[in-house]
Amino acid sequence: MARKDDYYNRAKQEGYRSRAAYKLKQLDETAGLISRGDTVVDLGAAPGGWLQVARELTADAGIVVGVDLQRIDAVEGVETVRGDMTEDETKAELREIVGEGGADVVLSDMAPNMTGEYTLDHARSVHLARQAFETALDLLGSGGDLAVKVFEGPDVADLREEMEREFEYVRAVHPEASRDASSELYLVAKGRLTAPVRAGDTLEVGIEDTGREGDGIAKVEGFTLFVPGTEPGEEVRVTVTDVKPRFGFAERVE
Repeated sequence: MARKDDYYNRAKQEGYRSRAAYKLKQLDETAGLISRGDTVVDLGAAPGGWLQVARELTADAGIVVGVDLQRIDAVEGVETVRGDMTEDETKAELREIVGEGGADVVLSDMAPNMTGEYTLDHARSVHLARQAFETALDLLGSGGDLAVKVFEGPDVADLREEMEREFEYVRAVHPEASRDASSELYLVAKGRLTAPVRAGDTLEVGIEDTGREGDGIAKVEGFTLFVPGTEPGEEVRVTVTDVKPRFGFAERVE
């Protein structure tokens, strides 16, 4: 029996709405996406297989919401929004549901209607993935994660580069449950960066305090930068070398 039939039959036996449920399970096993109590948004969520898995992974202790232009049959413990994820009205409704802290995880398993022309299908998949990425930037809180489907091809590199500017790191994952003939992969972006600085920025800062490791501490719009070799009271010019979701590192420029 072909592997794709195994997953289809398992989904039927275990009560999942689509075989795609196993792709999210495998993405979570590989990348550690969803934890108990997380707030999870699934973009393009119909028919709801990923919503079922997300609800399981949050252990009924978080918020799971799905959005789609199509109607999504009710999933116990899950909220749904019928609308276009790119429209301001839909985004506002989603932000109200996830709350001020933002979402912990945004997911997208969306794919374009297939034409059979590889170049066109690839380009459309990247367009959808970019829309999901841009929506995720509005919804994710600091340190949040994103997983988005795309078809392999030359345009993926540019999308990945854009994502890498907004997250701590990005990796490509090929779930085992993907169909054998499929060119799909998932870009998994970890650690949403909401800092007012990025690696490579050069700026003037005031050293306000000393950290436990002896590094000077500067604040940029409330964001903490650790600067080795500096003392409180100094005004120094620095170059940012690394940015994490909640703090960063910089080197003094002589």
